[in-house]
Amino acid sequence: MNTVVSKDGTTIAYDRRGDGPALVLVDGALCSRAQGPMPELAEALADRFTVYNYDRRGRGDSGDAADYAVEREIEDLAAVIEAAGGSASVYGSSSGAALALRAAAAGLPIEKLIAFEPPYVVDHSRKQIPRSWVTDLQALEPGDAIRYFFTKGIGLPGIFVTMMKLMPAWKPMKAIAHTLPYDAQVLGDNCFGDPMDATQWAAIEQPVLVVNGGKSPAWMKASTRALADAVPGAKHTEVPGQNHVIKAAAIAPVIAGFGG
Repeated sequence: MNTVVSKDGTTIAYDRRGDGPALVLVDGALCSRAQGPMPELAEALADRFTVYNYDRRGRGDSGDAADYAVEREIEDLAAVIEAAGGSASVYGSSSGAALALRAAAAGLPIEKLIAFEPPYVVDHSRKQIPRSWVTDLQALEPGDAIRYFFTKGIGLPGIFVTMMKLMPAWKPMKAIAHTLPYDAQVLGDNCFGDPMDATQWAAIEQPVLVVNGGKSPAWMKASTRALADAVPGAKHTEVPGQNHVIKAAAIAPVIAGFGG
């Protein structure tokens, strides 16, 4: 494990593996560098990149602060990129993709950005996320917050969460459930059914690839295409046979082909 200190003094933990151009992985909700898709993905990409897999603040071995702001998470990513040599390509998944996009718009030295399915909602084809979801999540106990996030946030049926409680991952997810309001804030106003506002991405100059799975729901496909249209010069691709829980073997070639 390696650490770097973010601008506000928060310690951010990361793993480094492989050899080649720097690539930073940015996790989505309820994931850490030890749990979720990134450890396997880092291994799959280590023959092409020097891969930096870090714990977002409040997760795993990273610290946190009393008051949260999206700007602090952008500074965390900036600190990891600095540790990677001052610039890097970035792959973000789900809310991690939303964070990476905001970081690119803020001017971080990101060489190339691959954004996989940031869970924006840009139409009314699904049940809408409550506009109060940040404060709702802040008020809930960990297990209830996870259920709220998956049912009202992602739109999954409640039985899915009931089954998750029987899985080994449930306990580690509860341990970082307090960060769910962070993810909600990272998504900002892009998840309430309004058309994508392109002005928020106007400052992005680096190459961007927006990716979705071929088996992902229609609302998510619509949002990724809207995002690709809104980001200057962005490209879009779909990975056949995959959904929001994309397999490392399916996304690794996409990242290597665009980010290498």
